[in-house]
Amino acid sequence: MSVTTITASTNSSVCGSANASRRRLRLRRSHGHLIFGTEKRFLSHQSVQSLSFSDISGQHNTRVEAGWFFKGGGDQGSDASSERSESANEDILIFFYQLDLATRVQYALNLEEYDIAKQLRNKLNEVEVEVTKQLETKRGLSSKSEAQDKGISLLRLRADLQNAIEKENYSLAAEIRDHMSKLEADSLAASIKAQAFQKAQFEFRLGQKLRHKKFGYRAVVCGMDPVCCETSTWMENAHVDQLTRGPDQPYYQVLVDVREDPNLLVAYVPEENLLAPEEPDKARFDHPYASFLFYGMDSAGDFIPVKQLREKYNRPRHEVPYDPQDERSGDDS
Repeated sequence: MSVTTITASTNSSVCGSANASRRRLRLRRSHGHLIFGTEKRFLSHQSVQSLSFSDISGQHNTRVEAGWFFKGGGDQGSDASSERSESANEDILIFFYQLDLATRVQYALNLEEYDIAKQLRNKLNEVEVEVTKQLETKRGLSSKSEAQDKGISLLRLRADLQNAIEKENYSLAAEIRDHMSKLEADSLAASIKAQAFQKAQFEFRLGQKLRHKKFGYRAVVCGMDPVCCETSTWMENAHVDQLTRGPDQPYYQVLVDVREDPNLLVAYVPEENLLAPEEPDKARFDHPYASFLFYGMDSAGDFIPVKQLREKYNRPRHEVPYDPQDERSGDDS
């Protein structure tokens, strides 16, 4: 199955892009994995993303991966780069791929190309199933199930421990006790993670413009987790252990204004490092992903997330408070 090229033009009134890049993004299957690859071509005085998706058919064990749109030059060892997140960037690109497939399904149906629509729908279902599994693992749903499984194992181990003691096999009893202690610790950690996702409280919202307290760049929220979901290696490089609230605080996927840091693009930032502006930030914001993640900007200068993005994170629609001053300003103009 082959999906033809789609071109998405960024509206300057939404993102204000003067310079951007053109990308070719290919989806292929290798050993049961769906893999994104990218190829970079720079354009001047345009803001165009050209993306194509192709698939070598396969049947099971689908996994979706993605690569960076921009490799970029410059100082890759800057402090801000410590919060760069490959997984966050991958998550955004996969989200775009889902949107693109859904659009193509509808387009094929409109043209009464039902066979093509069915193939696209099957591909979309395949990707959505895998993404759902990844989200369940990330957000603690699988952790809750894991905790229940460990609880059952603990009951069995307690019975084995009692039998070992009754048979005066104390060496075996000691091994069982050690195993039980490890299981109890793992079960507690899984339960805490599940509860954190269920009772998450976020200070910031999707589409909100923020500023990094330490590095100073402007950013827009495009995703969020109640706790840090990155790898231990990433957390070590980002010095998470030096944070006041550590990894057990909300973390945000943010788009970084490319005019302020063209090499960072997407960052994964702890809540304590982000600051909302005191006054509405209506200044221009440049980023190649903004055109498919947001409808545009509201009257307060923040971005309006597309419906699918709100549904992904189960976030309510944000209503901008009515300000009579805005109406008077409009009348004056």
